[in-house]
Amino acid sequence: MSLPTIIGFFLSLVLFVGAILIATTNVKIFLHLTGFMMVIGGTLAATLVAFELRYVRQAMGLLKAIFFTPKMAREMLTNEVARVIRWGYLMQKGGITALETDTRALKSQDPFLAFGINLVISGYTGAEVRQLLENLIETSFQRHVVPTEILKYMASNAPGFGMMATLVGLVVMLDNLGSDPSKLGGGMAVGLLGTLYGVLFARMVLMPAANKAFQRESIVRFRNQVVAEGLALLAERRSPRFIQDAMNSYLDPSIHFDIDKVRR
Repeated sequence: MSLPTIIGFFLSLVLFVGAILIATTNVKIFLHLTGFMMVIGGTLAATLVAFELRYVRQAMGLLKAIFFTPKMAREMLTNEVARVIRWGYLMQKGGITALETDTRALKSQDPFLAFGINLVISGYTGAEVRQLLENLIETSFQRHVVPTEILKYMASNAPGFGMMATLVGLVVMLDNLGSDPSKLGGGMAVGLLGTLYGVLFARMVLMPAANKAFQRESIVRFRNQVVAEGLALLAERRSPRFIQDAMNSYLDPSIHFDIDKVRR
């Protein structure tokens, strides 16, 4: 579980509910099923019209996925450098055969890394490996951020549907105004709840989820760029120390890998 995400989400809920409790004891006035249905249902319906169903499903899955710890973290980048350097030493001692033997299990574990290793084993030059992996990185990134764009689209639409719910509530209120003018205040309050729901749904759920998912995909893309550089240098038969320095140049100095420390 992603503890910071869970804390942030529930803290926002606590602050919102706490502000309501401080302002009024009549909490029930903030519950309006019609407005809630129009905001959630309308936003989802518009999204299904605008995007293919499979991408919408992926976007809905992101709302759940952000509460779990990501597969790729900053500290893991050091391990990626160490792994490529180890392969450099293997190739120095046993050539391509040693590399192929050591990486057989990668196909089921890491498709990107498996593809890159296959390029090296196939005998492509460093420039060719770099170009092919860059193509894979960018096309994969563009595919994977489509669900985040859908969430942003939903976030931009939710306040609009909230306003529609408010307008519907106001029309109903005005229609009943002639029979009982004393209900004007209560009717106005209920009508405004649609706008409130739309803003809350957009700013507390959809936009934070989209931003976190996009950030995670950016981290994966960066990791793949670092690995791609290492594999390209591996194909060029560069020394492990050169591979280390080249890959470390992408990273923050605090997480640089150091061959000399490992040897001690």
